[in-house]
Amino acid sequence: MKKYKLYSLAAAAALTMGLTSCGEDFLTEEPASSLPIDGYYTTEARIQESMVAAYDPLHWYDYFSGYAPLNLLWDCMADDIYVGGSNVTDQAQLHLISQYQSDPNNSIGGFWSANYSGINRSIRLIDNATAATDISEADKNTYIAEGRALRDWYYLALWKTWGNIPYYTENLTPPDYFAEQISADQIYQNVITDLEAIIAMNALPMKQPDEWCGRMTQATVYMMYADMVMYQKDESRYQKAYEYMKEIINSQQYDLVAGADYDQLFSHETEWTDEIIFDINYIALGGTRTWGSANAAGGTVLPALIGIDGLNYNGTNKGIIYGPYAEFQTGGWGFSTVAKEAYDAFEEGDLRRDIAILNMDKYIKDMAEQGVTVTYGGRYQNTGYFLRKYLGRPGGNAGCTGDADLNWDNNLHIYRFAETLLNAAELGMNINPSEAQGYFDRVRQRAGLEPLPLNIDNIIDERRREFVGEGKRYFDLVRTGKAAQVLKAGGGVLLDKETMTWGGTAIPQRSAWTENKKFLPIPQSEIEASQGVIVQNPY
Repeated sequence: MKKYKLYSLAAAAALTMGLTSCGEDFLTEEPASSLPIDGYYTTEARIQESMVAAYDPLHWYDYFSGYAPLNLLWDCMADDIYVGGSNVTDQAQLHLISQYQSDPNNSIGGFWSANYSGINRSIRLIDNATAATDISEADKNTYIAEGRALRDWYYLALWKTWGNIPYYTENLTPPDYFAEQISADQIYQNVITDLEAIIAMNALPMKQPDEWCGRMTQATVYMMYADMVMYQKDESRYQKAYEYMKEIINSQQYDLVAGADYDQLFSHETEWTDEIIFDINYIALGGTRTWGSANAAGGTVLPALIGIDGLNYNGTNKGIIYGPYAEFQTGGWGFSTVAKEAYDAFEEGDLRRDIAILNMDKYIKDMAEQGVTVTYGGRYQNTGYFLRKYLGRPGGNAGCTGDADLNWDNNLHIYRFAETLLNAAELGMNINPSEAQGYFDRVRQRAGLEPLPLNIDNIIDERRREFVGEGKRYFDLVRTGKAAQVLKAGGGVLLDKETMTWGGTAIPQRSAWTENKKFLPIPQSEIEASQGVIVQNPY
């Protein structure tokens, strides 16, 4: 069942009261009433206002001064997902990123700003909780740990994207809002040691109760820790990361959904199953996001963004309203199309394949057997394969009061228990091979598959299938040294709409990946605003 969505519903009330603002003055936080800000954050109710504000920038990722949903942004740099859209100029910044030709003057600056806004608000939560006088010491420590964990998440997202970034743990003060830019290795050391300190506090629950799904947990911190350790290839911390994965597993508070229920992971009606460790929450009901106020509380634009363009059922594009056979939203924008190679990477009998990816040729034939004629358009980089996981479903934006395309109900998965098991399998290969093999087997068994030998190639292949379209593939290729081999120059395979055969090349062609492409160039506007403090990444 759907569970209460913390920073979508709560943020609607908090932000409507003017607790926080964004834009040019996003570093300023104002109290809801005429009370001075000094002495305002004393009670738990008011600390919760600060807490809600700290989570809110998470839901800006999908649309904040441009589109940059985490899964499309991170996956378009790998080999499974094309940017798509109408042409190469449609969200050109994402096309350039996918081609390893990113332009700092045409960048995802909104993603940079959203994360630094989150850092600012997380620090404010830490400060407000520290100064609070009317809450218990235990509650104070929980909010402090929560603020630190959120701050570390925002840094993790920046680090994986840009590497060498400004870092601070105390909010910047006028007249100069400048923080020192440090290397990616230094960012790693700062954040990983802070995660270790949060873990040592033991102030966060392993899992939140239903009414607080979406808040930080000890399990989320463990997953962030393993995420960073594995990407950094910090073998000195593999044992510790492995033990943290085992703690999640042995807690028995998380589990894989049964194979037959795999689709529940991606249905807006069955979110927050026991498999979900950390999601970015979105909610349609009461959602107020509009094109004029895109950062208001509410749903997500992702299902519209990746939706099937020109989808028709029996000649009408109103299938969701008039036809019970209509399974997906009509009139999508055709982004995030899936490579045929990603579909073909699934083994025969893998139940995940046709739940994760919609094969339109197969779908059209299946629907024809039921007497339903299905047609669709096919935009730039159309492959005939769509990311079914996040496609909009009937009723998925019901109850919104803002613009429907911006208020879909689909949560975005960040960490789930399947990744815990695969992390444990990889980290444990050389620590406890038999135990690690068991973790690996659990994921394959859920998919309806027989065991395979435990080795890095099989694990990375399994991660590709399990997490297709969830923003994992690029980082897996980079950290295992496979990127240069896999991400070669070329355009990719496209479907020729005239002949309905495979062939052709996407244009303009992608450059070959090199180590300099690991991190994106920093938005030029940030370099200029820093007055020389920030230096551009080599690219």
